[in-house]
Amino acid sequence: MEKKKGLILIALVIVLVIGGAYLLYDKLGANLTPNQLAPTPGASSSQTDTQDSHKPDAASSGTPDTSNESEAPTHEAKKAPDFTVYDADGNAVKLSDFFGKPIVLNFWSSRCGPCKMEMPDFNEVYKEMGDEVQFLMVNMTDGSWDTKETAAKFIEQEGYEFPVFFDTDQSAARTYGIYSLPTTFFIDANGVPAAWANSAINRATMEQGLDMILPKQ
Repeated sequence: MEKKKGLILIALVIVLVIGGAYLLYDKLGANLTPNQLAPTPGASSSQTDTQDSHKPDAASSGTPDTSNESEAPTHEAKKAPDFTVYDADGNAVKLSDFFGKPIVLNFWSSRCGPCKMEMPDFNEVYKEMGDEVQFLMVNMTDGSWDTKETAAKFIEQEGYEFPVFFDTDQSAARTYGIYSLPTTFFIDANGVPAAWANSAINRATMEQGLDMILPKQ
């Protein structure tokens, strides 16, 4: 009888494990869907206008039409919240240090599969546009799930060249309310967030975000 109960218990555990694995796979699969870019609340109209697919129609939404500039209320765009992270040498670096140049801010971990999938595209775009755009690849360095050593070793092994910073006290993650990885923000030269994605993005989506923050020709 005891042996039979043990077998039943084992079977239940297996079912729970399989069910949990399925749910995890389903969730990760959804996060890997490309083109998940969305405008950041508070972005300036010049930024959001570049993405017609994200611009609500006034008639359908019930929002009054304020397209007439003389009648539209003026609001100062809100800058991205500041934070402090650390470079490979342990020097403190603030996000605001880079205001004046478009910024791509990415939160990642060396133990995050979706993060690893998008990094080759980040590296290629950095090599092409590193003079025009500041890349801040912020590692979620909690000391257990990911450490500075494991993250640095991963970057070295893969040969990535983009700048890596370490959020050793989790202040950046708390400031931005990061609850999933990877998460990417596109911030214009004035320090105003234009768009973000809380999933892995492909190169096309990355270029879409860059178009929102790069100076118009």
